[in-house]
Amino acid sequence: MSGSFSLFIVGWGIIMIVLLAIGGFFMFRKFLKRLPKEDGKSILDWEEHYLELTRHMWGEDEKQFLEELVSPVPELFRDIARQKIASKIGEVALNKKQKQITRDTIIEGYIIATPKRDHKFLIKTLKEKNIDLRPYQSLFEQA
Repeated sequence: MSGSFSLFIVGWGIIMIVLLAIGGFFMFRKFLKRLPKEDGKSILDWEEHYLELTRHMWGEDEKQFLEELVSPVPELFRDIARQKIASKIGEVALNKKQKQITRDTIIEGYIIATPKRDHKFLIKTLKEKNIDLRPYQSLFEQA
């Protein structure tokens, strides 16, 4: 009885340490994104900045298309992914001096905002939407 209880306590301790390490990792990443860069703004500050500047440029169809693109992302991370992608789309639109967010801008921002390790998944999602990827090949190579 005593040996199995000790094993249970050790196992529970290991599980707790692993869970705390995972939580700490994600908290540390969020902390790093909040640190100001040379320009005085953090990564999250810039994301919020681009979202605010371009909020009026989104139509309902474009919002729905973005939702379709981020729907495969696990629900736990979907809000973070949506903010990151939408802010990159806004940045692209502002750099192109557009008055309205277009489908092409959404695809371009989606590709740029997605880490290279996830490009296979991204390509699969875009192909499921019957989107021709040839015009965007240079964006995949830049990433």
